[in-house]
Amino acid sequence: MRIDLDKPHEECGVFGVAAGKGNTDDASYLTFLGLFALQHRGQESCGIATNNNREIACHKHLGLLMDVFDDATLSRLSGNAAIGHVRYSTTGDSVVENAQPIAVSHLKGHLAIAHNGNIVNAQALRREIEEDGGIFHSTSDSEIIAHSIVRDRTDKFTKRSIQEAIKETMHRIQGAYSLLAMSPSKMIAARDPNGFRPLSIGMLRGNYIFASETCAIDAVGGEFLRDVEPGEIVTVENGDLTSLDSGLARRPSLCSFEFIYFARPDSVIGGISVESARQEMGKALYKESHVDADIVVAVPDSGLSAAAGYAQASGLPNVSGLMKNRYMGRTFIQPSQGQRERDVRLKLNPVASNVKGKRIILIDDSIVRGTTSKHIVSALRNAGATEVHLRISAPPFLYPCYFGTDVPNRDRLIAAGHAGENNPNETVIAEALGANSLAYLSHSTLSRILLEDMHKKDPCCPSCPTCTACFSGNYPIELPPEFNAENRFEEPIPIRTITGK
Repeated sequence: MRIDLDKPHEECGVFGVAAGKGNTDDASYLTFLGLFALQHRGQESCGIATNNNREIACHKHLGLLMDVFDDATLSRLSGNAAIGHVRYSTTGDSVVENAQPIAVSHLKGHLAIAHNGNIVNAQALRREIEEDGGIFHSTSDSEIIAHSIVRDRTDKFTKRSIQEAIKETMHRIQGAYSLLAMSPSKMIAARDPNGFRPLSIGMLRGNYIFASETCAIDAVGGEFLRDVEPGEIVTVENGDLTSLDSGLARRPSLCSFEFIYFARPDSVIGGISVESARQEMGKALYKESHVDADIVVAVPDSGLSAAAGYAQASGLPNVSGLMKNRYMGRTFIQPSQGQRERDVRLKLNPVASNVKGKRIILIDDSIVRGTTSKHIVSALRNAGATEVHLRISAPPFLYPCYFGTDVPNRDRLIAAGHAGENNPNETVIAEALGANSLAYLSHSTLSRILLEDMHKKDPCCPSCPTCTACFSGNYPIELPPEFNAENRFEEPIPIRTITGK
């Protein structure tokens, strides 16, 4: 069952340790620690695969890392290299069969893969593989990638290396993928030519680390080296790191929502400090849509950085007006409307002494359906706030995402339901949410903030675009015909395993 929240859901996260010139006897434990730093990107399932130069061992299950792994489990995952994954299901049901990494045996040996993103032509590829006799055990598009790599690797008419097989696969799959693949002797990291999803390289005690975010490299005591470039294939073999160009046209389209919401504030994505970018978004909100008020209040945790920026620009005090229940797991949140409303009250509670009698600037990163925002505004009013002015540090969601962010169909987006010519009626939406006013960060300002920071990193780059399709509808790649009329692709019937005594 997918968890239905009034937020875009986190991405998946990948982490890997590859044997370099140092000792990686604790590869599984390091991978556990790295994944723990990435737990915010996926909380439905997790897994770790290791190799010892002969075979691949894998352990995965539904649940959080602390539920799935203990010292005894990690000690059994021996090996000098490991890859791991935390998952939120953007494609495929939340069942154990869809947990990653995916480990397979084939004619040339063994392979494990972990991937973050969505393959937009997955349905056509799956049909092609099935017609050729392929059998699937999951509904995840990651298994499609594994099938494709293995077919290229075991082609009897060629002697391709695994990295060459991955290169061939990259010419067939379309969409978003930051991929880690591991054989008993190699680790390969690959990124789609748009670079939708981040993937970084680090170094620890002479060994290489791959991670979705730099915060995971920091968490294990590693040193950040560089990002895997869009369209690049990086291989670690015999302790050496080499790079292979996929030959695909490079079209940088890093997901802008990594900076707005997904990534941890202490990460650096595409050379940009996430914390700094979010504070700049808050400052820009003040310049674009300031209104007389007494205090700034953030919706924790995603609005904290932007609220700090807004408070700095406005000179208003940044006040703790909402207390978050940090022990409320996501599996507690239920899909029905009545249960969802109850859970909002349990998750966030106003600090009445700080908000009573105050005109509030309420800062959040996004609005999807509006359910959560409406209840937060109502709770603040019930706690004595005299005015609530809602400010959103992102443009309005108007279109679905197909590249790994679970932004739903347009009929479930409150901004799309009150939009004309891509300009939502903020006054109407504010009334629906019970707020005195509402303002989003403009699309042009968001692009300016991110582009300016990217140019500071690489002044020679004439254009470093980010993907903002969920705000603009301008998708950076052509979508295949299997997407249905509701702007979602059809998924295979989910496979469920029934166990019992």
